[in-house]
Amino acid sequence: MSVSGMKKQLHKASQLLNERLMGAEGTKMDEDFLKMEKTVVGIHSLLAELLSKTTEFLQPNPAYRAKLSMLNTMSRIRGQGKWTGYPQTEGMLGDCMLHYGQELGAASEFGGALTGVGDALQQVARARDALDVNVKRTFIDPLQDLHNTELKEIRYQLKKLNGRRLDFDYKRRRRGKVPAEEVRRAWDKFVTSKELAERSMFVLLQSDVDQLSRLAALVAALLDFHRNAHRILLGLHGNLQARLTAASNKPERRFRPKKIRSEHNGSVGFYLQPSITSAVSSGEQLTVLPPRPGSPVSCSG
Repeated sequence: MSVSGMKKQLHKASQLLNERLMGAEGTKMDEDFLKMEKTVVGIHSLLAELLSKTTEFLQPNPAYRAKLSMLNTMSRIRGQGKWTGYPQTEGMLGDCMLHYGQELGAASEFGGALTGVGDALQQVARARDALDVNVKRTFIDPLQDLHNTELKEIRYQLKKLNGRRLDFDYKRRRRGKVPAEEVRRAWDKFVTSKELAERSMFVLLQSDVDQLSRLAALVAALLDFHRNAHRILLGLHGNLQARLTAASNKPERRFRPKKIRSEHNGSVGFYLQPSITSAVSSGEQLTVLPPRPGSPVSCSG
């Protein structure tokens, strides 16, 4: 910084301290200018929070958002074209249902129904991916551009205007010690900055049509997603009702235990080995019979 630039910064700081501590009165802006400035500051805060909340609405899990941001940043650094998408909750639930539906198999009515629901949920997840892309393109990106360019420029102009006002007020306060020509130049710079900032704020505040069109695009994207989800889930509901009706009309199957062959007394039936422990504990008399020839049970001593 040059010596003259450093002196100017000191003059501005001196004027600011006089206004804050000593109650010195600086040049006042007109009411229309102050009203526009207040509105612009409000729009700046609005956009910052609106962009953040919209991203949270589309991708509610902060851990996943941070992970995806890191992965996509690494992909850009490495020059990879692959873009990692946000894991939609419908897709994760659908994957779970598909996995266990395939494990149960097509023979199981419940397994077939799980597979159908899982496939439908994956379709809903793809529709939500399309919503993310659409909202980013038509709503988030335009507002982010407005925040990063036009609003940033206006804030810079207002900051520059305040610096020139402080410079002018300092030189006006020291009139007689500062040449009149220098005071006039400071005034001209202040007026030029004020007109430039005022014009920029006016243009921004007249762009309501642009902001309304972006808001309408957001609502249209949400409506399109919900229509697709409704269509998918309506078809799924009809399919499940048909499955339920078919399963209810099937004849009831009764459990029939399978018999096993026993060589005891040459009969076919269940072979139940008596419990020696239970017989003794009940006080019944226990008689040990010699084994039949050819019997698998032997009591060799």
